[in-house]
Amino acid sequence: MTTERDLGPQLSARLTYLLKHALVALEDLHAEHLAPVGVSGRELAVLLLLDGHNPESQQQVAGRLGVDRTTMVALLDGLQAKGLVARHAHAGDRRRNVVELTADGRTALVRAVHASDEAERQLLTELDDAESAQLRTLLTRLTQDRSNT
Repeated sequence: MTTERDLGPQLSARLTYLLKHALVALEDLHAEHLAPVGVSGRELAVLLLLDGHNPESQQQVAGRLGVDRTTMVALLDGLQAKGLVARHAHAGDRRRNVVELTADGRTALVRAVHASDEAERQLLTELDDAESAQLRTLLTRLTQDRSNT
C-alpha cells in the first residue's frame, strides 16, 4: 500500500488525490457487493432513478443521469437483457419509448441498495456516525447545482 511518505505531503494532501482514491475504493467495494445481485454501480444508478419517477424516455433518463445517448442505450440494453427494465411505446406518443422497472427490477433494486449500503459502510468504517453524516452533508453542499451561486 502506498503511504504519504511514498507520495509526499504535497500530493497526498490534495483533494483531487483523496477524492479519486476514495472513489476507486468505493467502486471496488460496490463491484464486490453488487456482484451477487448481478448489477453494476452504474446500473444501480439507473434503477434508482427509474424507481423514483413515472416512466420516462431513454433520452430523459440519460439527461437526468448526465450520460450520453450511446452509454444509456448500452446500460438499458443490459438491464433489459437481465429482465430488470422494460421499454415500450408511450401511450400518448407512440414515437417515444419509455423505460420502467419490472417486478424483477424492483426486487433487484432492494437487494442492490442493501449491497450498496454495505459497501458504503465498509468505506466509512473509520468514521463514526456523526462524521459519516457530516461527510455526506459536506459533499452534498459541494455537488449541488452550482448555477445558484
